[in-house]
Amino acid sequence: MSIESEKKYRLTREQKVRVLRRLEEVRATPEGKELEENTLYSGGSLDRRTEVLRLRRVGGRAVLTYKRRFDSASAIKQHLEEETVVEDAETMGRILTQLGYKPALVYEKRRATWQLAGAEVVMDELPFGLYLEIEGEEQAITEVEGLLELTDAEAELSTYPELAQRFGEQRGEMIEARFQMRLPDA
Repeated sequence: MSIESEKKYRLTREQKVRVLRRLEEVRATPEGKELEENTLYSGGSLDRRTEVLRLRRVGGRAVLTYKRRFDSASAIKQHLEEETVVEDAETMGRILTQLGYKPALVYEKRRATWQLAGAEVVMDELPFGLYLEIEGEEQAITEVEGLLELTDAEAELSTYPELAQRFGEQRGEMIEARFQMRLPDA
């Protein structure tokens, strides 16, 4: 069992530029960029308000994740997170469907990742906005906030699934938040 602590910020384009400059100035270690497709499933005993069952596709790999968010009034959120690498995302999707889960929400994300002061820093671009997350121990999160000079950044308390539901487009029984909506096969 893994407990994850993170703080998320909504960024403007100007704030993104400043944060990128600060990451360079404080010599954060870049770890790469990737495009993710996240499919969230509903059904079974999942409580959509506090639990997530997600199949994430990144390049040629996939990760199945279960998350349960803990109640908190703090901007630093904690949740239980269990993850496993999946060899075949399409087969895993069919297994989940056979078990009674159905795809309910899909969102795409462009992610750049750095390591800084014992924390992971990620800059995410989603079809509905720019976000920065700092993941680590609370002390490391606070230290990185200071290093990146995030005094004017607005903490985002909503999860990406909540935001995708709010800003995504209804497509049949599923909500999608994609950079470019794909046309149905002819």
